[in-house]
Amino acid sequence: MVYFSGLVGLLLILTAEARVGNSSESHLCTESKECLLYDLVCKNDDYEVRHYDSVKWVSTDEECYFMDKATYIAFRRLFKYITGSNKAGVNIDMTAPVTVKIEEKKKMWASSVFTISFLLPSDYQMTPPQPTDEKVYFTETPDMKVYVRSYGGWMMSLASSVNSMLLKRQLDNVQATYNKDYHYAVGYDSPMKILNRHNEVWYMVEGEPVCPTSS
Repeated sequence: MVYFSGLVGLLLILTAEARVGNSSESHLCTESKECLLYDLVCKNDDYEVRHYDSVKWVSTDEECYFMDKATYIAFRRLFKYITGSNKAGVNIDMTAPVTVKIEEKKKMWASSVFTISFLLPSDYQMTPPQPTDEKVYFTETPDMKVYVRSYGGWMMSLASSVNSMLLKRQLDNVQATYNKDYHYAVGYDSPMKILNRHNEVWYMVEGEPVCPTSS
């Protein structure tokens, strides 16, 4: 029984490390050592469907009228966490991507709570150091399939909104079912990178994913 429990624990660790892997395994991550890895389920000209294993993130919330300001404030808070503002006093490598959870039911001219998350490196997936800032906490995304639309440039409020709208339109056209309560804005590049930037919009798949044949 002890042996079996140890084996299960080892498999859990290996699973976590396998999905937060070396950035050389992904064309999306060019500036970090480790990246969130995925299995491609299907793809067409409009969007793709990916499968992600459950992974842990360090997160913080920021209430604001615009995603841009919320992301700026929250990013700095999380950056302090990975650069030593944690109870272990350790520096943690930056990973990719950074996600912003955006509620869909935001009213016009009303503030909204944005949740910004950094992916925890494989070494800290199981036992991350505790934050010293009470606004910083840990989250875990489930084993999931997501609809993904990619775009370049900068992940600003307008670009994110336009691309989320386009993805929703494409999904509705093929009668795909997905979570309409929120979506994720996803960025892979540091602010210093100027060219060949990569951003995404994610909607969580509900039921069986739909991937029509490209026209």
